[in-house]
Amino acid sequence: MSVDGNWNITMTTPMGERHATLTLTSAGGALSGTQSAEGNTAEIFDGAVNGNDVSWKIDITNPMPLTLAFSGKVDGDAISGEMGIGPMGSFPFKGARA
Repeated sequence: MSVDGNWNITMTTPMGERHATLTLTSAGGALSGTQSAEGNTAEIFDGAVNGNDVSWKIDITNPMPLTLAFSGKVDGDAISGEMGIGPMGSFPFKGARA
């Protein structure tokens, strides 16, 4: 199943649930696209796809400057995994194809 397309994800964070939209495109083993939340959109980087496994990073500035590192699996129209927030640890995310 391709990861390509639009996704709505929910991230569980120390500040409560956060919602974001992803637009992903895979080419070979590379993953590119954008992630949008709370009126801000940023390009993902270091994106990779290997079968159903996906990973990417995004830099955010709100509520503070951080790099979020996502790793997860695509299962049909569902996506889930962990979001690493540097020294704050890892937290789950889940989502569905939009």
